[in-house]
Amino acid sequence: MNQFLPMVALIGRPNVGKSTLFNRLIKRRVSITHDMAGVTRDSIFSEVRGETRSYMLVDTGGLVPDSSDEIEISIFEQAREAMAGADLILFIVDGRTGLHPQDEQVGQYLRQSGKEVRVIVNKVDGPEQEETMAADFYGLGFPLDCVSASHGFGMGDLREMIEEVLPKVDAQELEGGHAQGGLKVALLGRPNAGKSSTINALLGQKRLMVSAEAGTTRDCVDVTVQRGGKTYTFVDTAGVRRKSKVTDSLEYFSVVHSMQAAKQADVVVLVLDIMDGVVGQDKRLLSFLDTEKIPFVIVVNKIDLLTKDQLAKTKKDLVDEFAFCAHVPVLYSSSVSMAGLGGLLPLIEKLWEQCGQRVTTGELNRLVKMVTERHQPPVMGGRRGKIYYMTQADSRPPTFVFFVNDAKLFHGSYVRYLENQLRKVFRMDKTPIRMVFRSSHDNEKGK
Repeated sequence: MNQFLPMVALIGRPNVGKSTLFNRLIKRRVSITHDMAGVTRDSIFSEVRGETRSYMLVDTGGLVPDSSDEIEISIFEQAREAMAGADLILFIVDGRTGLHPQDEQVGQYLRQSGKEVRVIVNKVDGPEQEETMAADFYGLGFPLDCVSASHGFGMGDLREMIEEVLPKVDAQELEGGHAQGGLKVALLGRPNAGKSSTINALLGQKRLMVSAEAGTTRDCVDVTVQRGGKTYTFVDTAGVRRKSKVTDSLEYFSVVHSMQAAKQADVVVLVLDIMDGVVGQDKRLLSFLDTEKIPFVIVVNKIDLLTKDQLAKTKKDLVDEFAFCAHVPVLYSSSVSMAGLGGLLPLIEKLWEQCGQRVTTGELNRLVKMVTERHQPPVMGGRRGKIYYMTQADSRPPTFVFFVNDAKLFHGSYVRYLENQLRKVFRMDKTPIRMVFRSSHDNEKGK
């Protein structure tokens, strides 16, 4: 079973302050539409990085038990799935209004769930209010904490409690586990693009269920195999559809797991259906992987369905679609005929090797001298950008820090020029690269 961040679900009736508490826990305001591909606007997800562990926090809509309203029924179904997938449920109640009949109905449902539940009495603005405001809620039968999501009272204790209660997850499992289980390779893409078929073809056997019906894979499945003396763990993920197409509440959480699997993998294989071309959701997934600097390979599947001339034309058309992430390797394949798939694992290994590449500071600063002599930074507002020196701060992906007179002077075409030179000189043609420009305030006179 693949390891994911533990999940904490905020549950409660309307207007008890769940969203305010959600924003307080993640330490920023989040709009009702989350930028994670495929997640509905009704349920909001965010990763929380705590002091001792991280977790996924989900904010659900307000519950109205026994309602006949179609929207409220839908909200309840989503919340039910959140409860089923949660490691900890925070049952939010309103300390100012006291115990409500709907609170008792929700509490009864939660007692039957068998989950770890904590009652969080919200809108308690200080310790002097705890005893009176919490009294009614002890009858719900769960451990209880008092907070004020608006003013911050009790939030430190709440964060500590969450991290103490959540199950421990092995950090190596979350970060990929390359040392123990070989490369972890997640296959990502829209439903029915051929992710499961591609894994089966690589394995040489039907280990994963394949169906013409989109959405057969509902959760992430790990399959480990050895090839050429090396170990690979393939993670088959649920197909990611655009938000308006996600109607099944179970699928909301399958999509979240798919995106988590992509972030936790060593390398991602983005599978596209050549018969559909690059559609909007494919572009969103490409943008997600590119923005997150996740190492990935594009596999354009089902080439056996095209003639030789059609394939040549399609390849030419797709060059423009992939232009904004031109460094990403593209492989054309067929999980039916096996065409092209023989090169996938060597390509993944080469990408992973490039991701771990280190360049000395001396080599980097010789590059700075060379590229600035060839092409000086542009002048903006009467000031020219200057690069004092650069260094590599990290690998996987390679991360380079440029110390400059003013970071605001570096963007657009000149940054792309620097990236292209890095790739060319140090042979980083496949790996994502992260570039950071840091203003050097110690060099004010050099501005």
